[in-house]
Amino acid sequence: MEYLGIKIEKPKVAFFDFTCCEGCQLQITNKEDTLIDLLSLVEIVNFREISSDKNNDYDIAFIEGAISRQDQIDRIKKIRKNAKLLISLGTCACSGGVNSLINTHDTKDAVTEVYGKHKIDTLPVKSAKEIVKIDFEIPGCPINKKEFENIVVHLITGADFSFKKYPVCVECKQNLNHCLLDENKICLGPITRAGCNAPCPGGKLPCYGCRGPAEEHNWPALKQTLIEYGFTLEQIQEKTSFFNMLTEVTSNES
Repeated sequence: MEYLGIKIEKPKVAFFDFTCCEGCQLQITNKEDTLIDLLSLVEIVNFREISSDKNNDYDIAFIEGAISRQDQIDRIKKIRKNAKLLISLGTCACSGGVNSLINTHDTKDAVTEVYGKHKIDTLPVKSAKEIVKIDFEIPGCPINKKEFENIVVHLITGADFSFKKYPVCVECKQNLNHCLLDENKICLGPITRAGCNAPCPGGKLPCYGCRGPAEEHNWPALKQTLIEYGFTLEQIQEKTSFFNMLTEVTSNES
């Protein structure tokens, strides 16, 4: 790649997966219309979903998935050591995601029923930042394609980027969606960070808060509204803890 006749080296980029469904990486590989433009900015040296090549010489590492085993702890520490920038990709890496629900349940009987006496190497689920220093987080389950592109351009070229301060509720209204609270559903759009363009409420599925708290939110007001709609504190807590992204906001108020 050249700019004004000067050769500019592309940063070497690697993708790694831990405890996850790899849906966020799939979002990236599915970018048919803009994938070529994105690849022109970087040199991908490690990305299991698109190539069997493996190279530990990289500048930027994206990690998807929660940390749930000792070997994963060892592996992410090695990745951190190699990477100039380490970026959490998706809610599982950012907060533990749905996987973190196991931390709130006694699963011993269930594990025994499925695996019998076979030894299972597992630990309480943690987010990536609980193990190593993370330089940037990209939330979402899965990530938003356009937002990911904008962040990559920001990281590589310095172009302006900032997360939306307002909640998903704003995008929902912009899309003329019918409010799901009026359909007796707990929707966390009023306190969840926008940037996804509200695909879940648009499909009649209430927001579960996978993008974390909006900078401009009012959790006490939403909580009171949900109670007035007849929901119990237990029902509300179940929703806000689903992705473990809103725990810090709601734990003192639920």
